[in-house]
Parts: sequence; structure tokens; C-alpha cells
Amino acid sequence: MSEPVLSVAGLTRAFSQGGETIEVLRGVDLHVGAGEIVALLGPSGSGKSTLLQAVGLLEGGFGGSIRIAGEQVAKLDSDGRTRVRRDSLGFVYQFHHLLPDFNATENVVLPQLIRDRTHAEANARATALLSALGLGHRLTHRPSQLSGGEQQRVAVARALANQPALVLADEPTGNLDEATADVVLAEFLRLVRGEGSAALVATHNERMALKMDRVVRLHEGRLA
Repeated sequence: MSEPVLSVAGLTRAFSQGGETIEVLRGVDLHVGAGEIVALLGPSGSGKSTLLQAVGLLEGGFGGSIRIAGEQVAKLDSDGRTRVRRDSLGFVYQFHHLLPDFNATENVVLPQLIRDRTHAEANARATALLSALGLGHRLTHRPSQLSGGEQQRVAVARALANQPALVLADEPTGNLDEATADVVLAEFLRLVRGEGSAALVATHNERMALKMDRVVRLHEGRLA
């Protein structure tokens, strides 16, 4: 059996507030296999975003072990964490966070240029991804000219631009109406599977979670 794309062991995170220590994560163990899409289910405030921040190497202060694509990453320095985020991870957030002065294609091209792809290669990849998401006619539109669902599709294409081993999605359809959310989620799942990436998707929506390969539930800082 191949090594998991993501392997988390004994992950902990605590915060001090008003003189008290609040334990958000209490020894989380989690494995995500190659090509597997896992739903991280839990109510608001259950620690889903904190867990994704840990796996995404977006902040420190965590205890435990995190391995991504076979590499132990929990103790990497700033440069090492940046490298792993650039080379192995893709991110989709509840809000698209697109660059407003750049069009759809340019928003998907930019992360590829950071990865040292040529502009021609990056543009071809961006065009292919956006077209696969039904945005072939919106390539030169800026975010302000796109609907909410279209903006989130661009964010999905951007997350997959560098062919990451693991995509991390935090309530990726939480800012959309139900009908649009269903369409965007279906396209997200189809494209991630087609690209062969693994994904960990945080959501509080049980109906959406059940469309993924496996569901894990975060309760009181532990996975149930």
C-alpha cells in the first residue's frame, strides 16, 4: 500500500483566553490516501478551520506530527513551509480571495509563475482548467464581472493550477446559495478526481459531506 498523501498524528492546538487554556485540537489522528476526497464534518467552532490551518502550514503553535507527500513538515522553517505550500498544496476558501485587478486566467496563471512555469505553459494550463469548469467564455473577465459561483470556480482552478498532491478546502461553497453550491461542489469533486489530487474538505453540511469518498467528524477536538 502506498504512503498516505496526508498523515497527521497526535495533533494538538491550545489557545490562552482570559487566563484560561482552551484546547481546540486534542490529539487528532488522520490519514488521507492518494486520490481520496475526505469530508471533515463538524459544526461551526468545532476546530475544522484550525485543523486545516495546521495541515496547510499557515500558522505555528501546533503539537504532533504532520506528513505531506511523505515529508515530515511540522517542524520546517519558514522557507520550508513556503516550499511545501507552493509545491504540494492547493487551497480553496469560503471566500474566493481572487486578485481584483487580474482577470480569471491571470488569477490562475500567477501561482504557476511562482512555480517557475513559463507564461505560455501557465496560460495553457489556466485555460484548460477554467474551460473544464465551464468558464471558457469568461477567461478575460475580472472577478467583479463574475457571479459568486463563477468566482469560486476560478478559485478552484487556481488551487489545482500547480497539480498539488493535496487540496485543502474550508467551507468552499459556504458563501453560495444552495443551488449554486451544489453545482460548484459537483464541479470541484469532478475536477479534483480528474486531476488525481487528494482533498480534505471542511464543511458543516452533512448532505454535501456524503458526496465525498469518506467522512470524518470532529467533535470536542477529536476525530470521531
